[in-house]
Amino acid sequence: MRLVDGSKLLELQNTPVNIRNICIVAHVDHGKTTLADSLISSNGIISQRMSGKLRYMDSRPDEQERGITMKSSSIALYHAVQKQEYLVNLIDSPGHVDFSSEVSTAVRLCDGAIVVVDVVEGVCPQTRLALKQAYSENIQAVLVLNKIDRLILEMQMTPLDAYVHLTQVMEQVNAVMGELFASQVLGNEETKIDKQETKEKPKEDNNFYDWTSALEDADDSNLYFSPEQGNVVFASAIDGWGFTVHTFARLFSEKLGVKEEILRKVLWGDFYLNSKTKRFMKGAQEKAKKPLFVQVVLDNLWNVYETIAMRNEKEKVPVICEKLGIKLTTRDLRHTDSRIQLQSLMMQWLPLSQTVLNMVCTKLPSPKEIGLEKVEKLMCTKICDFQSLHPQTQELRKDFLACDSSERPLIVYISKMFSVDKSVLPENKPKALTAEEMALRRERARQMREQMKLNEVNSQAIPMTEENKDENAQENSNDAEKEDNQPAFIAFARVFSGGLKKGDKVYVLGPKHDPSRILDIKDFRVDPNKKLKDLKSDEHITCAEIKSLYILMGRELEEIDEAVAGNIIGIGGLDEHVLKTATLSTTTACPAFSELQSAAVPILRVALEPANPSQLPQLVKGLKLLNQSDSCVQVLLQETGEHVIVTAGEVHLERCLEDLKNYAKIPITVSEPIVPFRETIIEPPKIDMANEEIDSQNIDKGNETEVDPVLTVLTNNKQSRIKIRARPLPNEITALLDKSTDLLKAVSQHIKSLHGSSKNENIENKLDNLNINGTHELSDRMLKLIEAFIEELKNISSKLGPEWSNVAEQIWSVGPRNCGPNLLLNQTPDYDTKFLYHKNELKEDPRFEYESSFVNGFQLASLAGPLCEEPMMGVAFCVEEWSLDKIEGEDVGHTFGPLSGQIMSAVKDGCRKAFQVQPQRLMAAMYSCDIVVDQKVLGKLYAALGRRGGRVVGSDLQTGSASFRVQAMMPVAESFKFALELRTHTSGLAAPQLLFSHWEVIEIDPFWRPRTEEEYLQWGEKWDGVNRAKAYMDAVRARKGLATDKHLVQHAEKQRTLSKKK
Repeated sequence: MRLVDGSKLLELQNTPVNIRNICIVAHVDHGKTTLADSLISSNGIISQRMSGKLRYMDSRPDEQERGITMKSSSIALYHAVQKQEYLVNLIDSPGHVDFSSEVSTAVRLCDGAIVVVDVVEGVCPQTRLALKQAYSENIQAVLVLNKIDRLILEMQMTPLDAYVHLTQVMEQVNAVMGELFASQVLGNEETKIDKQETKEKPKEDNNFYDWTSALEDADDSNLYFSPEQGNVVFASAIDGWGFTVHTFARLFSEKLGVKEEILRKVLWGDFYLNSKTKRFMKGAQEKAKKPLFVQVVLDNLWNVYETIAMRNEKEKVPVICEKLGIKLTTRDLRHTDSRIQLQSLMMQWLPLSQTVLNMVCTKLPSPKEIGLEKVEKLMCTKICDFQSLHPQTQELRKDFLACDSSERPLIVYISKMFSVDKSVLPENKPKALTAEEMALRRERARQMREQMKLNEVNSQAIPMTEENKDENAQENSNDAEKEDNQPAFIAFARVFSGGLKKGDKVYVLGPKHDPSRILDIKDFRVDPNKKLKDLKSDEHITCAEIKSLYILMGRELEEIDEAVAGNIIGIGGLDEHVLKTATLSTTTACPAFSELQSAAVPILRVALEPANPSQLPQLVKGLKLLNQSDSCVQVLLQETGEHVIVTAGEVHLERCLEDLKNYAKIPITVSEPIVPFRETIIEPPKIDMANEEIDSQNIDKGNETEVDPVLTVLTNNKQSRIKIRARPLPNEITALLDKSTDLLKAVSQHIKSLHGSSKNENIENKLDNLNINGTHELSDRMLKLIEAFIEELKNISSKLGPEWSNVAEQIWSVGPRNCGPNLLLNQTPDYDTKFLYHKNELKEDPRFEYESSFVNGFQLASLAGPLCEEPMMGVAFCVEEWSLDKIEGEDVGHTFGPLSGQIMSAVKDGCRKAFQVQPQRLMAAMYSCDIVVDQKVLGKLYAALGRRGGRVVGSDLQTGSASFRVQAMMPVAESFKFALELRTHTSGLAAPQLLFSHWEVIEIDPFWRPRTEEEYLQWGEKWDGVNRAKAYMDAVRARKGLATDKHLVQHAEKQRTLSKKK
């Protein structure tokens, strides 16, 4: 029975000071959903006894089956603290690494987070990621140390050992927070130093240097979790109890005759009670005394658990209840299961929901307390700072900070779209009948019965009419079913400023919306009839009407007419305007919010096709719905016509396929997982496959001839000649390029716009009113980032040797897609280019006209390498000569096509051939595996990793348990069904968490054959072993329909028939 109705929640929505928007984050299976159940039970939505068993927030059938959360879902709860009423919008988020994008969508909408840590397992990888995500969004966190009952019943620790263990777990969590804080402060310090350097430097003493760090001045007093501050709850969510230090300070202050404030300070830490002087003293550890926390708190807990759960002394239960001032029902006292008795007692003595919600309301901020730093982070992207925004956009910062609904522009952020069955929507639910309607129905039923009695003689006529009615009803229901087959999409959103009402018309701003471009156009108007599918590539605004607003109540929705600033709501009717994320506003000056940061990179691909080819339109429709409803999945249409979905891992893939079957409602054929590879080149190896030096041996070169590494290519009409050399990029430069993709993309676009403007000088004068030149100026922030990138590149190249010394000046382009980890270097003596040094003035040159064709040739080559048409990585193409002898008047275009196309194809072929001259290698995507495994089955885990080409990076025994935490690396290509195999071989005692880590070179050459003396001795002339790189390469080539060197028939032989003709 719900204790609070919707009208009360609506009333509380109007006071943002009393709203708390919070999410629960943790590692998988640390007890988030059980804790959420406990908090929900405080509002009477579910029974207290069912909390932890019902998993109310896991509304999907597959979530209930697997026992893990797969999507973020929100619920509005009522709570009162000291006669002050609060509305708590609670979001339960997944803990599995495959669904970390769901955590990002939840964290973006919140002001606070509850971090749950299992005290037995401690800080796990997903705990670190959750803390990092919360910290990056400037969210304040509180800590719940869960599963303390396991220390008593499972680990069988003494109270003192448990106290030491709890301090260690807390230190681990605080160490993660300290690490995040230090990296942010030092990062900010660097930017401040850069700003100060631009100012005039005062004269200073050369003998003096300021060694102080920004870390010394930074305030970290509110950063860490400490029980005396009241931001740590010790709990057992499954048993429904939890407490803070303040709870016990209140309980024991009268008994010990001490003020509550003093007891709060000494109850946690190295304090003990001196029995003679009756005073609290410091130095419990030094004097081998019991700390006060053990004496007052843990001893009492252990006594209750040992008496009821371990020794099952039922006669002592009423005595304990009397001492604690608790009344148990006779049903609970008679119950045969001692654990249920224990739960009933503990829920009354130390109610978890009250403790946690009290802490949330007192320690976590309201929407009104949103920080300046958080607002600027939301408004700015990585490569654009607040000062570079349009003045009208900067004005909106005040509206964010005010969080007010009166006379303020509307700003709503939609973090994801989620699908619900149309029958769940409040407007489609059957309404409760009034007393008058019920009386009317009774009267109608009575009249029908009387009519039936009168017509008993003509009983044959009645079934016919009934049958006809049934047929009509069936037809109508079929039509209605077809309409209701499609799910309804609800936007998961938060109102940051202004108010939103049903029927309001608002702008829907896409994630690529740039307000400065729109505001500079005079009389800009948005076509109200345009939807998302009608927009051109450079348009990101549509106009939409708000059809419905909802309060999110876990599995249910409650319709409302208005939502004000500070609330988390659901918005209906935006299916055709929002794909994944968007911003709603009443002004086009509102910027698109910064991109959501997700830890999981989509890497696992599968190709899909309908079992019946005629049902392809249904599949396409289903894929559109899937793309809209999942924040992490990518839906692609390949050049080959294949429909491909890219997911974060196997569990995510299974969920996506389940959803797709529900959306498309057709049988679907799923291909084997498609794994991406990368192609690269390396320095010529000095050691052969037998681990012997190559230089000291005779090498059988076979039919090979010495190939010049510098390749010369000519266009078909012989008018242009190009010399290209391929060189492997050092790992440091590749890593820097990988890290700076956003910046390189922005620079490439800027260079393109400069090229375009120089070619269209005449048009430029005509389009002054569109302010095209405004887009050609880079912001100060961009210029600083480019300078920092050049500086870092120079530092790296100075350590690498003379051949890389001028790499920053030589960069012509990066690829593939203008932001990849490959370089095109200009080492020609007579042609100048600009990339990082975009302000350089260039001389007039006939080759400039064909520069974009040259760069496009490189982009095409780096996008599809020669081994198996996969993108290249870590390759530098050095252009050593480019000559152009264009003969005027001679038209050879009709024979060989335009010169620009010839140059493009010549550069592409030249790059591929230069690549093939060097030692080629494949690169495999690698997962980092984090596996918690029982000591007994450690050998089986190592065997399973060995079979799949994995390697153990580190393993350590977890403190206070018999489990090992193993860190390993494994190729993504070998990871399919790994979790299933591991669970099978270890009887469920090992559970892996797989997260994409990096790309790694496969050491063996795909075309390797024995060449040196040692290799001949070891393997003979014909090696018939498995070349892993060759197997991967052939599999990819076969999938893409490229030629492979496999022979279907090795030794042809004429078939002989056994039977003779008679």
